[in-house]
Amino acid sequence: MSDIEKPSTSYESQEGNVVVDGLPPDPDAHLSQEEKDEIDRKLVWRLDWILIPWLCILYLLAFLDRTNIGNAKVAHLTDDLHLQLPSQYNESLTIFFISYSLFEPLTNVLLKKMRPSVFIPIIMILWGAAMTGTGFCYNYSGLMAARWFLGLAEAGLFPGVNYYLSCWYKRSEFGVRAAIFFSAAALSGSFGGLLAAAIELMDGIGNRPGWAWIFILEGLLTVVFAVASFWMVHDFPDRARFLSDADRVRVVRRLKLDQQSSAEHEEWKMSYLYAALKDWKMWLGMVIYMGCDMPLYAFSLFLPSIIQELGWSTSTVRSQLLSVPPYAAAAVLTVVIGFVADRTRQRGLCNIIVSSVGVAGFLMLLASTDPRVKYAGTFLGALGIYPCISNTISWMANNIEGVYKRGVVLGFVIGWGNLNGVVSSNIYFNGPRYLEGHGVIVAYMALFLFGGSLLMTILLRIENKKRLQGKRDYRIEGKTAKEIEALGDQKPDFIYTV
Repeated sequence: MSDIEKPSTSYESQEGNVVVDGLPPDPDAHLSQEEKDEIDRKLVWRLDWILIPWLCILYLLAFLDRTNIGNAKVAHLTDDLHLQLPSQYNESLTIFFISYSLFEPLTNVLLKKMRPSVFIPIIMILWGAAMTGTGFCYNYSGLMAARWFLGLAEAGLFPGVNYYLSCWYKRSEFGVRAAIFFSAAALSGSFGGLLAAAIELMDGIGNRPGWAWIFILEGLLTVVFAVASFWMVHDFPDRARFLSDADRVRVVRRLKLDQQSSAEHEEWKMSYLYAALKDWKMWLGMVIYMGCDMPLYAFSLFLPSIIQELGWSTSTVRSQLLSVPPYAAAAVLTVVIGFVADRTRQRGLCNIIVSSVGVAGFLMLLASTDPRVKYAGTFLGALGIYPCISNTISWMANNIEGVYKRGVVLGFVIGWGNLNGVVSSNIYFNGPRYLEGHGVIVAYMALFLFGGSLLMTILLRIENKKRLQGKRDYRIEGKTAKEIEALGDQKPDFIYTV
């Protein structure tokens, strides 16, 4: 349901707009509505060009660094390190998700307290160093240590950037930006395959094998971008240096009028954590997100191996290159779904439809032995997974109000989803058909992603109906404007995105 259909239980200004406590004066009050709209359009366009491209590059690097071990495996990592297959290789994947998930719920609080322009570059330097160090591993224990620290350092980027973007854009604008940001993950799959195919040709240089150079060069590239990020990553709206005073006011006003307080400075209180833990949307969001995040990592980590087992690949390089097209298709659909979901406000329906495509793809991988059918199944699998990641995060961010509460909820949702990466790294062990792996992914997508999205949509529609009927108006009786704003998404006129 559209925000403009909300009933207003707030008081109104002389101009007929909903008044929000602490709303700064309009610097464009003397202009016509057409002039205001043009200024707003140019402001959003400027934010897009300043914020989004660099963040996409950073996430491309992050996803590349966490999943390039799949390319390294095809390039004989397991042989050179004398790993016991499949147990020790899968354990090296698992340990990444443990450290990643344990640290993730804390990262948004640290991001808010340390500032994005400091926090993000620091964690990038740390994970770049861990990535480079992976190229100098000589045994199983060294690989496990490198993967543990990589997960620890990378934990802050994905939840941090989604939270960060939700503090800049209106709810109706956030989805497509989150989709563009996440499409970098799909592009990293394409880019990673091409890059791995090229880097692998360095085999033997400096007495290091080709798989080691994949880690070393990609890790050093991350460190270079990390240093640049001290200047290229900007702080929250209240402190961002690239904004003029007038533009800062415009950003704050447009967020507040969208019933967000995200542009304001808040101090951390334990009540924000308690509010998040008591919110049923967080727990159901965790179920939905695990339904797409586990398949995402399983697909990313094992696609090169799956393609290699199709029997088409006459060389390692060809296996890497055949993994490129499914990722490219997924990147395009991710942005398309983000745009459609923003326009229709039907994020649940988008999840339901797209997840059905993914289930069909993995059923093809389960049922067929024809390489052509199975390769087509990898396309449908990618198309069914990637758009749901950014759409689910946007859905949660849209429906949680309050600076720290939203940060905590996103941390828990994304952290729980990534903890299920432990599952993803232990289900592909019986090639060439990998029946167990494909079967577990079908179950996750059908039960948690499809089923959870359907349940969330139904429950949010029921709650919206009650709010439209005035059955939640009792929450604001006898409260001041400040107390009403503090209710966040519990305000009677806050209508959920379904």
